[in-house]
Amino acid sequence: MLQDILTARKGQFDPGVHTELRGQLNRQRRVVLLSGNVVANARADVSGVSARVWRNGTCGFSSMAEYSPEAARKVLEAATENAAFMDAHVPAGKPPLPALKYSRRALGWDIRDCAQKEYIEAARALDAYVTEHCPNLLSRTVVAMEDSMEKLLVTSDGMDSHVIAPRSYCYVVLTAATPEGVPVEVMRAFGGEGTFDRNFSDPASCYKEIDRLYEQLMQKREGVYADAGLKTVILGGIMTGMLSHEAVGHTVEADLVLGGSVAGPCLHKQVASEKVSLTDFAHTAFGKRCPLPVFVDDEGTPAVDVPLIENGILTGYMNNRESAEHFGMAPGGNARAWLFSDEPLIRMRNTSVHPGTDKLEDMIASVDDGYYLIDSGNGQADTTGEFMFGVTMGYEIKKGKLGRALLDTTISGVAFDMLKTVDMVGDEIVWSSSGFCGKKQPMPVGMGGPALRCKVMIGGR
Repeated sequence: MLQDILTARKGQFDPGVHTELRGQLNRQRRVVLLSGNVVANARADVSGVSARVWRNGTCGFSSMAEYSPEAARKVLEAATENAAFMDAHVPAGKPPLPALKYSRRALGWDIRDCAQKEYIEAARALDAYVTEHCPNLLSRTVVAMEDSMEKLLVTSDGMDSHVIAPRSYCYVVLTAATPEGVPVEVMRAFGGEGTFDRNFSDPASCYKEIDRLYEQLMQKREGVYADAGLKTVILGGIMTGMLSHEAVGHTVEADLVLGGSVAGPCLHKQVASEKVSLTDFAHTAFGKRCPLPVFVDDEGTPAVDVPLIENGILTGYMNNRESAEHFGMAPGGNARAWLFSDEPLIRMRNTSVHPGTDKLEDMIASVDDGYYLIDSGNGQADTTGEFMFGVTMGYEIKKGKLGRALLDTTISGVAFDMLKTVDMVGDEIVWSSSGFCGKKQPMPVGMGGPALRCKVMIGGR
């Protein structure tokens, strides 16, 4: 764990000027098996200290790839000088950031740093199970990994904190061929919040889901292409989560709103069906701990839930302290940095559509001719809300019953238009937290949602 070498530097803070001093350690562990062969075996630790100083609306930042009292002193001096230089030459003339007053809290996990051998053994156990129970594969890939962020933050007016946030996953990727010889692929991620030894003490806990994944692959290799066009679909929770994050969430990040996103003119207006509510949750959602909980951000702001859409009405944005002051909103703890050398950006935490009251089986039964879309391998969207997502697993719906599996396809549209077509919302939430958001810096995020019945453009062959 990081030792507290930062609190002693508070006497160096310039009175009346908002100051943040952050020490950080990122740990990454990764093992990759391709068809049983180890093709990657990596460990990396990146640590350092940074300081950020605000003066009259201008910001000075400095970082150093060393975690020591001397490094803390130097970056604080440099950030203070940088802020004074910017204020003298590019004055913003803004009032100081609103002050927060909180006491110190320690948050997070204890870290047990597993030996690389443990990652290899777990990956080999999963690979051996796949080899024995999943015949007729072209290839198989197993990835065992952990990444963690440990942050020690002291501020002039916010919440001083010591946060340890590990997450660990095993990914299983299976590839087979259609009767025509075209490769098809499915993937599943296992794990979540917590260290590798906590999540994978018994690899056998993954076997049942591997069986299900293989079953989907065998269905997909006999699959069909979707009929292109505007279709009634049921989006599974993973697809809803992708939509929530990529096509809606980014448009309501305040820095992108200031940059001209579609959400700017839509505040307090209808952007979705009245059945749709969407929140960026901090650490607890629907009575349960979120997949990637955030209790305090990297500006020292306590993390709280940020409602974004309520009953179809756009009600707010995700902010840092500066943008919250601009929009007259309360900061919710959305300022996050990936490495010690990164400045905090406005980022999502755990973004999800709220559950409704509809049962999935009733939603499927209500569709005469459409599709049930379950998994997405990738997605992209821009600040207009236009999106295109890959669909890696789905099924036909014919006369209210599931039909043949689909080969890979895409869906596309404009998020706020598509959300207005939602007329049924499932009663169960599915979360995904195994990826990264790539907004300038990578960042772990959680995204989720219930099944949605809506209309969307789907691609064909």
